Amino acid sequence: MCGIAGMIDLSGQKRPVSRTVLEAMAESIIHRGPDEDGFLELPGIGFASRRLSIIGLADGRQPIRNEDGSVHVVFNGELFDYPEVKAKLESRGHRFRTHCDTELIPHLWEEYQAGFWEQVKGQFALALFDEKRQRVVLGRDRFGICPLYWTRQDNWLLFASEIKALLASGLVEARPDLQGINHLFTFFAIPGPTTCFEGIQLLPPGRCIEVQLGASGASAQVRESAYWRLEFAEQGKEDNRDPKILADEFNDLLVHAVEKRLRADVPVVSYLSGGVDSSTVVAIASHLRKEPIPSFTIQIKAPTLDETSEAGIVARHLGTTPIVVPVGAEEVLGAYPELIRAAEAPVVDTSCAALMLLAREVHHRGYKVALTGEGADEWLAGYPWHKVNRVLSWLDVFGLPISQWLRRSLVKLSGTPTFPWEQVKRVQRAVGGHNGWLDIYGLMSLSKLRFFSPHLRELALNHVVYEDMGLEIERAKNWHPLNRELLLSARIHLSGLLLNAKGDRVAMHSSVETRYPFLDEEVSAFLARVTPRVKLRGLRDKYLLRLVAQRWLPPEIAWRRKAMFRAPFDSFHLDVAPAFVDQLLSEESIQRTGYFNYSAVAHWRQAFKSLRAGSLKRTSIEMGLVAVLSTQLWHHTFIEGALADLPSLAGINSWSTVRRSLSAVAG
Repeated sequence: MCGIAGMIDLSGQKRPVSRTVLEAMAESIIHRGPDEDGFLELPGIGFASRRLSIIGLADGRQPIRNEDGSVHVVFNGELFDYPEVKAKLESRGHRFRTHCDTELIPHLWEEYQAGFWEQVKGQFALALFDEKRQRVVLGRDRFGICPLYWTRQDNWLLFASEIKALLASGLVEARPDLQGINHLFTFFAIPGPTTCFEGIQLLPPGRCIEVQLGASGASAQVRESAYWRLEFAEQGKEDNRDPKILADEFNDLLVHAVEKRLRADVPVVSYLSGGVDSSTVVAIASHLRKEPIPSFTIQIKAPTLDETSEAGIVARHLGTTPIVVPVGAEEVLGAYPELIRAAEAPVVDTSCAALMLLAREVHHRGYKVALTGEGADEWLAGYPWHKVNRVLSWLDVFGLPISQWLRRSLVKLSGTPTFPWEQVKRVQRAVGGHNGWLDIYGLMSLSKLRFFSPHLRELALNHVVYEDMGLEIERAKNWHPLNRELLLSARIHLSGLLLNAKGDRVAMHSSVETRYPFLDEEVSAFLARVTPRVKLRGLRDKYLLRLVAQRWLPPEIAWRRKAMFRAPFDSFHLDVAPAFVDQLLSEESIQRTGYFNYSAVAHWRQAFKSLRAGSLKRTSIEMGLVAVLSTQLWHHTFIEGALADLPSLAGINSWSTVRRSLSAVAG
């Protein structure tokens, strides 16, 4: 993994690119690539790279070029089929000068052109400049593992792995985008393309941007398009073979996916939670290595959330001793300012802080690469709301939406305000009918009605954020309803939360690359075509994976019920909390940002404690309060550093000064 950034003159004048600007952009993301830097400076084109060396340690400095130096590439990520693709290209006459997978890209571009994106597989964000064709292409991997942000300013197109680099250019002003906050309070994440920064977009998964530079002073043409989209088999045409046969094929694909992700010139470790997903990955990796792979486990210091006993069962079974990182409410709360700096957005899921601390420990132990189990829940219906939706849907007889009436009635009976029915229907149309994800997102969205200021509430009531997702839901009308749920799972939850604030951003903040065997292209394609009956079998989630897992793990792990990995939501409501909590939630700070209703925030900070622990209402209010606090913290960090006695990046031009300041705070 690395960090990339750059700028492209769209005016057609080929204005000179400032080396100082490129260096500032690169310095702001040095944590993504502490090993070396590299720059490309041509008339109207500038690229920057910060490298985390994992493959081709000695000769992978970027930008990398083709034989005649006409195609230039900066690249963040890994192409796991590098040896096979390199051999294929060499057989066609291409010559390689390095041992790094980045060098595949200019040669694949030369060889395939229009078919280029079909050949690039793995986890990546890249920028390529073809001098002969005067064309720049930017792109992001199919599932959204590696981030790529972009903006247009003063007839420049700027791009970067992180928003910090765009701000460091000096061409981009940090201003809030209220629709980004609306997205956060719907999805408890920022799946893109909207971000919380006005004018800055996150390129969605499976999409690319092509910039055709103009001739003789003409303006450049910029075109964004999808080169890939998630597709499921039509209902009734899924692969319906015997589950044992499907499990055999799935097992082989998963073993190959893990094998490819063990390829590195540095040691590879793994996260181990004790759940079936990560445990299967660790077991397969240890089998392939013929020795236990080093593993890292989070211990949430709350009895109902601690999974170390299950992780211990797996560790003893495999003969390994996991490195355990204890994380409690105090650690979560103390880490949140750093988490917001890393994520560049408000973060609602408190377990993101725990994963940031886990990645820090991986780095501290001298490792750069960790395997993890994300993706299994998304492809195989692992979340409890899939089951809830299935049970409630049994009430819908004779075409009557009884289950929806019941949901809405329960919300009203709890004394919670509800959204206008017209907006509810717009949401359902945007996702192709009621969807299990609407239950959990609806729980989060209630916070808009509780906490938003009048202005922000009006904006939320007049805009349906699902319509921003580019779901193209018409293509899904012939899919099984469960697969329509999995489409939202992949497009919003996976790319927006698990691979972003819970994945790349917290891992690369500590210079750690995370790899995802369940997000292998062949694994995904296989699971997209198998029958939903082996995904959610009755109320048994991830049934097909469990058939595979029982070959590798003790039965109590292979068939263990899904446990949601999370840290306590009430971390922000400790009796003795850091001063910044009250500062950010003070009447002055709330009024200064203008996002929230202070009276409502103050009321629910007190009232939630009297609500029954574990109730949906209390959970909804806790999530909402975390979102309020983290939004205030984000605003302080990036927009206006006047809300609390905390470091701020707002208005900072010298990133070396920022780094020294943050190091002093950490020390």
